Amino acid sequence: MLARTYETPWRTAYELYACGGWLTSACAVLAATPAHIPSALGAVSTAAMAMLATWRFSQSLAILERRAALSGRAMARIKLRKFDTLTAAPDRVFIGYGFEWRPEHSQRLYELCKVDYRQYRVAPALVRLLGYELNHQPDDEIGMPYIHGVEPIERPMYRPLQNLEGGTLVAGTTQAGKGVMLSWLITQAVKRGDVVIILDPKNSKRLRRIVERACKDYRGDDTFLWFHPAFPEAGVRIDFTFNWQKPTEIASRIQAILPPDTAGAFSAFGWDAINVVVQGLVDLEERPNLLKLTRYIEGGIEPVLEETLRRLMVHLHGPNWRQMADFKQLLEKASKGHYRAPSQVATLELLGLVEFYERHVPVARREKVIDSQLRVFRHNREHYQKITANLLPILSMLTSGDLGRTLSPDPLDADDQRPIMNFEKIERAGHVLYMCLDSLPDSAVASAIGALALADLAARAGMLYNLGQYRRVALFVDEVSNVINTPLIEILNKGAEGGIFTTVALQTLADLAQRLGSENAARMALGNLNNVFAFRTKDRLTQDFIVETFGKTGIHSLRIGHTDAADAHVGDFTATTSAQISETLEERIPSDILGKLPNLQYFASVSGGRLMKGRLALLDAEQGTVPGERAA
Repeated sequence: MLARTYETPWRTAYELYACGGWLTSACAVLAATPAHIPSALGAVSTAAMAMLATWRFSQSLAILERRAALSGRAMARIKLRKFDTLTAAPDRVFIGYGFEWRPEHSQRLYELCKVDYRQYRVAPALVRLLGYELNHQPDDEIGMPYIHGVEPIERPMYRPLQNLEGGTLVAGTTQAGKGVMLSWLITQAVKRGDVVIILDPKNSKRLRRIVERACKDYRGDDTFLWFHPAFPEAGVRIDFTFNWQKPTEIASRIQAILPPDTAGAFSAFGWDAINVVVQGLVDLEERPNLLKLTRYIEGGIEPVLEETLRRLMVHLHGPNWRQMADFKQLLEKASKGHYRAPSQVATLELLGLVEFYERHVPVARREKVIDSQLRVFRHNREHYQKITANLLPILSMLTSGDLGRTLSPDPLDADDQRPIMNFEKIERAGHVLYMCLDSLPDSAVASAIGALALADLAARAGMLYNLGQYRRVALFVDEVSNVINTPLIEILNKGAEGGIFTTVALQTLADLAQRLGSENAARMALGNLNNVFAFRTKDRLTQDFIVETFGKTGIHSLRIGHTDAADAHVGDFTATTSAQISETLEERIPSDILGKLPNLQYFASVSGGRLMKGRLALLDAEQGTVPGERAA
């Protein structure tokens, strides 16, 4: 049975020689009829030979068709009008041109690894004769063309939208096609009417132009929102501390922007320091933002504590509490230096209020918010600064200059006309937010902004889940290793329950492992993604991870043996020829093949293990192209 199914397509089309022989014989018989051969016999013989020639020609044609595909397909462009036609069904996702990868394709690929594919390419004239378009891959393009050529017939490929809701990974090295895949998926998400949020650390002008064009064509010009730290005056202002259900969420959100390797007592104290300020501001009916948090953590809790104690005194003793004899006595002692001030910014009234609170307010009437602030107030200032040293640099990055006014917007500032947005407004209005993080000149700020945005989005997803509301939000994160944090992992794990469906792109698994601290942590994060699109990947660790998700298949190997022997007697000679077919379980795609993929070509594991081989085309966002702009 194995011998019948084993194929060797990468060879000379010997069947074509047999076809020529049968055609020659048929012509000879036809010429000899009826002079030398009876007419009936000649007609039957000619018909039989013609049928054999046709059979052999069909066999040779199949071989030539497969060999013609070895030249691959060149990079192409697709007009938006045609793309719009191909993506007409909102419940299906168009993922490119290609075919489903079956065991016979793996067999052909393993066979190609044993030979030089150039010896079996077909001449252009014969390609035209076989009906193929001359769009074969030029030699100056990156990658091996024969990978896509294991199947001569390709078709537009679609997957149901619900199959891609389990999270999608797009992996590939620089300029391999990740950006083009993101542009395809984002354009379809905009067309479906999803809320779209894009985090782009490197600010791809081409991707932004495509997103703007999609918004203009399908949603209107006012749908697109842009954010860029280097050009704050041209974009929107975003408040990442606006949406919360519990004040403690803000402290957890700020903690999420700390480096992943920060842990232990310093991280816990940083969370507590933020939470104390947040609780105090909420008690004062002030909305927390990054500027206020930085001011009171760096400068001291004293202004918040003083105002909180004043409100408590009014509540307990009325508006004339300053005229109380006990308070006047404590204030006089404070003015004479009887009470040691923990910091230089503490006023005499604050010292008097603190002493009055601790001496004269009953324990039953004290408030947890004030007790927490007093704990921070009494803490040694020098030690406090040391244990919050990992927190202040991050907050300072996000509150300096124009960026501070962008991330901590003041709605009462009449001079600033930029729109103020938050994820609740974006989600309710159905906007498309394109966030450029600008990681090249300042990777630390880019990482902090991205991590803070993801933390806020995770909180919004939890809020929607708690409220039982659902609005499809498509989240796209390019260069995920720059911004990944615990909230993003939570979004990958549980975000679909809150309506957030995530697509992330990365170059190597090592980048993610370095960010998260270990390879196991990186694999744990990627384990939440059900679909994988693998473009050209040079890193062996990444290749192994991707190939593992593709699984294994049986590969046949043919062994031919020949032995001969001669005896001393003349004429005594023996010879033996044997053929053995064996089967071994091998990877469906060899790891090194991932490093040979041409640009815009990929292998994909989607819909619970369905393996696809596909290619993309550059999506034209406008009629012309920008001079010097790279293809992908």
